[in-house]
Amino acid sequence: MASTEGDRENIRDFSLRVGRFIDDEGFGRLEFADWHSLFETLFKHTAFNEILKRRKVIFVVDEFPFLLYSNKAIPSIFQKIWELIMKKNNIMLLLSGSAVSVMESEVLDYRSPLYGRRTGQWQLQPLDFSYMKKFLPNYKIRELAQVWFVVGGIPEYILKFNPALPFWKNIQENVIKKGAYLYREAEVLLNEEFREPKNYKLIFKAIALGHSTLGEICNYTGLDKSMVSKYLDVLEKLHIVRERIPVTAPAKFKKRLYSLVDPYFNFWFRYVYPNRIELEANRHEEVLELIRRDFHVYCGHMFETLIEELVRNKRVLKEFSFSKIGGWWHRDKEIDLVALNGEKKEALFGECKWQERVDAERVLAELRDKARSVDWHRDKREERYAVFAKSFKEKIEQPDLLLFDMSDLERVLGMTGSK
Repeated sequence: MASTEGDRENIRDFSLRVGRFIDDEGFGRLEFADWHSLFETLFKHTAFNEILKRRKVIFVVDEFPFLLYSNKAIPSIFQKIWELIMKKNNIMLLLSGSAVSVMESEVLDYRSPLYGRRTGQWQLQPLDFSYMKKFLPNYKIRELAQVWFVVGGIPEYILKFNPALPFWKNIQENVIKKGAYLYREAEVLLNEEFREPKNYKLIFKAIALGHSTLGEICNYTGLDKSMVSKYLDVLEKLHIVRERIPVTAPAKFKKRLYSLVDPYFNFWFRYVYPNRIELEANRHEEVLELIRRDFHVYCGHMFETLIEELVRNKRVLKEFSFSKIGGWWHRDKEIDLVALNGEKKEALFGECKWQERVDAERVLAELRDKARSVDWHRDKREERYAVFAKSFKEKIEQPDLLLFDMSDLERVLGMTGSK
């Protein structure tokens, strides 16, 4: 586990661990001038070479970007170590880091000394929604969905929710209360990732409050259009913001919409950041009431996001195969979810309603009407429809219709035991 203490301390800590691994405490007490001399000495060590004869050795450096903070030459140093010492041996070198921007620019970028030497790369994704039950076993599935709307699938964030507390008490104590981990986490991440966090905060806040086009974001933030475009491009590359176009639109479609990928960022910039003055004054009960009044609107948007993710990851509707999935809009018409299979000319049109006792027949009629405006293999496609809701007034049956209430989602996702 790397730290920001500089090369000397990191080399000392690493050599201590290596000494324990090769059962030579003396190795850990040696003073090495640099990383290269440490690995050169290790690969000459008899005990280490005996281990290499029997099995592969894996070196894992977690939080690799921390090494770069005090020594910008680290990528070049590890490139040389790999080429001259490790490459020909039975070794795997694994570098990981949570600072996405640093990993992208200093490790994976084509200008990095390490570029072209990796045998693979993996961007760790948040946990699937179905695992929420493992963290909060006493929560009902609707409450689990609400937790996901607030923190997404990041394990460390979910762990901040106390299983013994109800949802809104957790929000009050562990999200919006001054001093809580989730109260400051978004700000910490921004300060770590960006040199100009102030402008990024304005853009995040604009998107979280529903300003989704480039023009709307510029008007809200007061920033120049070219500047906002540059920032959005950076955020897309870091997988923080997603650029959206109608699922049937060509790649050059101009009227793009922008949304925050991470639910925690969405929640924080919608409710915490705009109310920092009140929260700093410990008026969190007043802010909690404000959140509760607006939360159903926020949940409606996040429910669409969750369902799209579940369909995209083949956790729901897994019996169907789709080549393109997304939303669709044209003028005054909008469909929450459209999934297309170009080879079979199959289209699925879906609506997501975070509401009780949804009138499935009425929603289906409206959905069929909107689907007629979707210009994709007209009169040649096979159509299916899906409606997702908290609950339905009445379950109806039609050959081309699929209905999912929260109980259905619980069953399909294998989240048994939810109440």
